[in-house]
Amino acid sequence: MNKHPDYLLNKISGPKDLKKLSIPEMEKLAKEIRTLILEKDAAKGGHLGPDLGIVEATIAYHYVFDAPKDKIVWDVSHQTYPHKMLTGRAQAWLDPNHYDDVTPFTNPDESPYDYFAIGHTSTSVALATGMARARDLMGGHENITALIGDGSMTGGLAYEGFNNAAIEKHNLVIVVNDNQWSIDKNVGGLVTALKKLRDSNGEAAENPFKAMGFDYRYVADGNNIQDMINAFKAVKDVDHPILLHINTLKGKGYSPALKDEEFHHWVIPFDLKTDKPLTPEKKPNPNTVATDVIKEQIKAGNKIIAINAAIPSNFDLDEIKDKYPDHYKDVGIAEQESVAFATGFAKEGGTPVLFENSSFLQRAFDQLSHDTAANDLPVVMMVGAGGISSESKTHLGMFDQVLISNLPNWIYLAPTNLAEEKAMMHWAIEQRKHPVAIKMPINDVPEGDDNKVIKDYSNIQYQVKPGKDVAVLALGDFYQLGAKVASKLNATLVNPVSANILDKDTLDKLAANHKVIITLEDDALDGGYGEKVASYLGNKGVKVLNYGQKRVYTDQTPLKEIYKQNHLTVDQIVADVKAL
Repeated sequence: MNKHPDYLLNKISGPKDLKKLSIPEMEKLAKEIRTLILEKDAAKGGHLGPDLGIVEATIAYHYVFDAPKDKIVWDVSHQTYPHKMLTGRAQAWLDPNHYDDVTPFTNPDESPYDYFAIGHTSTSVALATGMARARDLMGGHENITALIGDGSMTGGLAYEGFNNAAIEKHNLVIVVNDNQWSIDKNVGGLVTALKKLRDSNGEAAENPFKAMGFDYRYVADGNNIQDMINAFKAVKDVDHPILLHINTLKGKGYSPALKDEEFHHWVIPFDLKTDKPLTPEKKPNPNTVATDVIKEQIKAGNKIIAINAAIPSNFDLDEIKDKYPDHYKDVGIAEQESVAFATGFAKEGGTPVLFENSSFLQRAFDQLSHDTAANDLPVVMMVGAGGISSESKTHLGMFDQVLISNLPNWIYLAPTNLAEEKAMMHWAIEQRKHPVAIKMPINDVPEGDDNKVIKDYSNIQYQVKPGKDVAVLALGDFYQLGAKVASKLNATLVNPVSANILDKDTLDKLAANHKVIITLEDDALDGGYGEKVASYLGNKGVKVLNYGQKRVYTDQTPLKEIYKQNHLTVDQIVADVKAL
């Protein structure tokens, strides 16, 4: 049911309707959009601060330009809730029964106003530059715009994009949304350059954009609709690359978001009256275990540093950031930099502990291989959000094992409980021979017993609970699923410990004494743990069943549905075995 039938937004089915409004009406519309963002995010969770800050610029863009003929590429696209409301999808915010009708990022399958499925940073300028060149070759004349900001400027691909965009011959508009933040505060020398431009109303002599050859324009108040309309009118149809630098306020309209921008970049469901999450964080958890180990090492005087790429809140690193700044490094949204930085730190004898989100880690594959693995340096990497999830297809975390496990020298460990995670971290930090990654559980796991976990992972030894006929090798946080399957089948239950180093002696024994071997992994099947086991046991005369997720992009698909599609329920697995 529409919660706001009186809203002006109900009359906006697309940009053509928006063009009929007066400035006061558009200002009213902006307030409505902010209310709807807050209501839906409070109920469902989502990106909050970035969307609250981009409302006026979005209204002005669609008022001036002629979408979908004129095209805009939204960097990251986590700030596109206002864009979606203005392009025929408002019901997904007006009516709670339709909250799940749209994805949280741009999606060409969803609307002709979206041109790419985008959820990672720094890609917009390069994408838009390619579109502009294709338009020119095909004799088109539409406006091509890239909107980048909210931290995306710290990613290396952004600069590669700027470098090429600046020398295009015809229309290309780049909007730099400067809200002084990424997920956490912006970092690095770029902060200084942008501040000088803001403080001088865009007149500073030290202008990196002009130095690259851009026609540069500045808007001091990117949250003023009239100013933004004027700015967009001035750059529309201009036949050369233009960079429009706009100063906006992240979290505008919601005072808690202005007081704590980092916490309100992305939110889980919360109470709008108190601003408190509806589901308190459970402790201990994989994050608290990891940060406790780091703090212990710092207090012991070890030369250790916690490194992340602009997502300290994802790993509860704020205490380390505040109390131990010399032992903390945020590189910005720049995973390539984080891995290379960590590798250099290790080379000089320090102990780097990287905290990486599985989905975002994709950007750093070359560094994982070329810099870290090829030099066999003792980088420690904690991988978060690695596994099967109901996320958007731009944020799937099920490719971490494929990325890491198949590189030489990397050891990828997968704890089944929190005590095991702690023990693995201690060993990874103390050993100085190889890079070690640890797959942090994303499903609930028990605390475990510090006295009952192995402490040395130099030689991977599977942990076996004997059964008969069937052996269930359950990796990481799928160990709990494996335990249920083993109980139903009176099967042997195995903790494989590592996602990529096989205990071949144990596998040989299991193959000799069992009819069926099952592998369970919270990740993609192709190139994963199960295929390694199946390949090794190929000539052993034992049946091997691999369970994980098929090589497909799911998109906001409920987790239960994904499990069912991939036969990852207890009953399905048991039935498969009995059918053999």
